[in-house]
Amino acid sequence: MHWKHPVGRCLVFLVLVGIVLSFSACASAPPSNVKAVQCDASKIIWEVAPEAEVVNFACALGEHGGEPSLLFTVGIKNVTDKAMRFRVNIFLLDMDKAAGHLVPRTGKPPLLAAGAEETVKIPFIKTTSMSQKIHVIVVPLSSE
Repeated sequence: MHWKHPVGRCLVFLVLVGIVLSFSACASAPPSNVKAVQCDASKIIWEVAPEAEVVNFACALGEHGGEPSLLFTVGIKNVTDKAMRFRVNIFLLDMDKAAGHLVPRTGKPPLLAAGAEETVKIPFIKTTSMSQKIHVIVVPLSSE
């Protein structure tokens, strides 16, 4: 195909760049039940059950148990009208690492009351650099 006007080529190029940028912006935006994110990862994939809300998500390099670690702080809110327990899984896709946590961790019974929030820390011990591709999964567990 031969373009007679260079303006036509530029216009097509700019439209294609705009489409690509709009798709990449949409892919990285957190869902409506993720409220506050403080993490320098270039891509975070979210799978948060409708029963939960992530009220706080932060990641930072630090120390855990005397070892260098990548530390995640995750605040979970139960948005249902019944007590529930949740499982949080974090996958560092570019590092082939994974960790998880129960929310709440303990209790008799170990349930998060309706409308209540709890924050957990999830360390990736001996991880000395920030992951750029993270997958976060929050699912409810049985309330019985």
